[in-house]
Amino acid sequence: SPTRRSSDLSATKAAEKAGTVIGIACQDGAVVLGVSKPILHKMVVPTTGSYKRIHHVHERAGVASTGFLPDARVLVSRAMDEASDWKAQYGTSIPPDTLAARLGSYVHYFTLHGALRPFG
Repeated sequence: SPTRRSSDLSATKAAEKAGTVIGIACQDGAVVLGVSKPILHKMVVPTTGSYKRIHHVHERAGVASTGFLPDARVLVSRAMDEASDWKAQYGTSIPPDTLAARLGSYVHYFTLHGALRPFG
């Protein structure tokens, strides 16, 4: 339908403007995250940190995001909840593969159900 095509096009345009995120794994196990400089507009105050794209989840995990920032904030909040719940239940930091699997399942849930908007 024409409306479907226009919404697909607007989503594609939004994704093109989202910016780039890169992560580099070092030999010693450290990971360096980097993001492209955001395009600022007059509706956002740059000093508030609302354009923050690298987030601290817990002492051994972080998240870099691109796309819609409100979606990123929801996913970071979910990651923090998963990490703190794991720490409370097992007394240790959540393994990175477990955190990634849980976040992946959470995001996948939103793509399966038609009444929910997928993250973008």
